[in-house]
Order: sequence, then structure tokens, then C-alpha cells
Amino acid sequence: MKFLNEITGTKYPFIQGGMANIATGEFAAACSNAGALGIIGSGGMNAEKLEENIHICRSLTDKPFGVNLMLMNPDTDQMADLVAREKIPVITTGAGNPGKYLSRWKESGSLIFPVSASVLLALRLVRDGVDGIIAEGTESGGHVGEMTTMTLVPQMRDALPEDVPVIAAGGIADGRQLAAAFALGACGAQMGTCLLVSSECPIHKNYKEAILKAGDNATVVTGRTVNSPTRILKNKMARQYIRREKEGAEQMELEKFTLGSLRKAVFDGNTSEGSLMAGQVCGQLKEIRPVAEIFESIMRGAQETARSLSRNIASGSVDHQ
Repeated sequence: MKFLNEITGTKYPFIQGGMANIATGEFAAACSNAGALGIIGSGGMNAEKLEENIHICRSLTDKPFGVNLMLMNPDTDQMADLVAREKIPVITTGAGNPGKYLSRWKESGSLIFPVSASVLLALRLVRDGVDGIIAEGTESGGHVGEMTTMTLVPQMRDALPEDVPVIAAGGIADGRQLAAAFALGACGAQMGTCLLVSSECPIHKNYKEAILKAGDNATVVTGRTVNSPTRILKNKMARQYIRREKEGAEQMELEKFTLGSLRKAVFDGNTSEGSLMAGQVCGQLKEIRPVAEIFESIMRGAQETARSLSRNIASGSVDHQ
């Protein structure tokens, strides 16, 4: 099995998640310079804004980077043409099937890694010709599926052809979790929540503080009743949203209620009424650090965990009696 860094040409087998309104060209460049594959998140952008961020990223790094396309964006067709013209090294996608764009992207030399929360969708995407799958467990922040990373990754690995890379996403913030992802069959990891508390991340300081103060049970999934499950930190907005769901509110009413809530969190630092997207790993994040330090620590921790497990298994410490 090739590790993700061998495929993407990065130092570490890591992808920075393409978080909407957060993963700017500057932040993607910072993550690429620190050894991961930085990703520009197009959610919340139009094609013009995405082009601007691509050029910013290229001006700040000579390392590989990518773009995430949220396929429900009304500007997706223009953005799909843009990333092909710009010959983006890696394209990740979410919220849909990128099938109609694949031939154009492949002609431009891009690797395509869609995010998938189910084996069935992943199989269809591989048949369509994608280069790998980001298997995202429900531990993730933002829009989520139902399966956990622990159960999704090995089933994805067993179902897909051996030469198709599987990248684990959801619940990875330290070396123990990365080592577990490797053990499950992943060749690398996509990370988001643990990077929100990096010094380079452009979110409001109040958002960062809310994550640092979060405990192990600090998140909740909203939107299940309208087929739009989203994991966020518990706050006033989340409680009101869930109450409206229980009262039978329809999708349009709920969408109006949350309109602009992510921007309130990211830009205004409104931790009461903003949508503070975060994964379940928030409870283990306790300090703000540079992305380079975060990546190095996770990689070193995974190597130490693997060595320790190898010694214990070889010595018979975990033999059955």
C-alpha cells in the first residue's frame, strides 16, 4: 500500500479539510508549507472568489495543494471549469457525485478524491473513475453521515480495489488516532477540527476558545429530520434548532433559521447564535499551536504508538491466555 504522501508529493500523509468560509488560499498555503496537502474550500465562494484564492495560494507556496468543491454550490459548473484550467493537483468533492466533471479534470492531470460516508457511494464513484476515496465518519464536524470512522474505513478498504487509496476522516487529532486509521486500512488522514485551533486558522478567536473549552460531549447533530445532518458545538442556536425539529419544522423553515449562522461563527465570533462546526475530537484539544507543530506531533505520535504496539504484540503481552 502506498501512503498518501507518496501519492500527493507531500511530507505527511495528511489532507487539510476543505472547510467552508475557513479554508482560504492563505490557510491552504500554510498547511501545504507545513507538510500536508492544503485545501481551498469553495463552500461560501463563487467562481471569481475561488480563482482569487487559488492565485493567493500559489503566491504563498510552491508545494502541492488542492481545492474542495461542494457540488451543491450553484456556481459548481464554473468552478469545475476553473479548477481544470488551473490544473489543480488534487480535487476533493462533497455533497454530490462529480461524475460529469471527471474526464475534464483527469485531462488536466488532477487527482480526484471525493468524500464518501458510505461504501455503496464509494463503489459507484470508483466505477466512475475517481482516484481515491475520503471515508468520512460521523465523528467529523459539519455535514456528516451515520457510520463511525472505526466501522466505515475497514469496510471501505475491504470493498474497494486494493489500488484505490482510502483516506480516513473524522475523529483524528493525535497520533493514536492516526495509527488506528492506518491499522484500519487507510493510507492517510483528512483533518479539520484539530486545525481550527491552529494559530494560522482564520476563524474568530471566540470560535477557537469555544473549541478549547469544549468537553467530550460538547457536540450535537442537527438536521437529521430534513436529511441534512450537521455536527456542531452545543449552544443556544443548536438548542433552538433541535427544538424546532422536534416540533416538526420543515426544511425551508430550518434553512431560514440557520441562514448566515456559519459566517456569524467564523467572522463575527458569535458563539451563541453562530453555527460552530466541530467534530467530536474537540474535547481533546487544549491549546493553540502552529499547523507545523500539530502535523509533526500527530505523525510522531503515530510512529511512537506503532512501535509500542509492535513491541507489546511481539513480546506476547496481548496473547490470549
